[in-house]
Amino acid sequence: MVIHESAEDYLESILVLQQRRGQVRSIDIVNELGYSKPSVSIAMKKLRENGYINMDADGSITLNESGMAIARRVYGRHKTLSKLFELLGVSPEVASEDACKVEHDLSEETYRCIQRYLDKMMEEQNEG
Repeated sequence: MVIHESAEDYLESILVLQQRRGQVRSIDIVNELGYSKPSVSIAMKKLRENGYINMDADGSITLNESGMAIARRVYGRHKTLSKLFELLGVSPEVASEDACKVEHDLSEETYRCIQRYLDKMMEEQNEG
């Protein structure tokens, strides 16, 4: 199934918020992403209908298996790209913003090469 960039952003945000706060509600996503409450509500409904999230009666949002897999993939890309940009001298804030822009569109081949490059650099740093 093809998932749109905006859905990936929502799933990634839910993962980050879960790690940071434990429990996630729609208002937390509104505050994190700066979107309107109605927009987030519509997105959560679509994510729930497509089987990416679960919502409890009290409004708690959790990622299910497929949502978690997508969120981890996107967030992993985000962290890797942010690290690369920071190593190039980009400030952490700008590196994170730019990683958000690139993480969805980067080919798997290019991403794997970046990962290998960073792994090699870290290995060389640890040896030296």
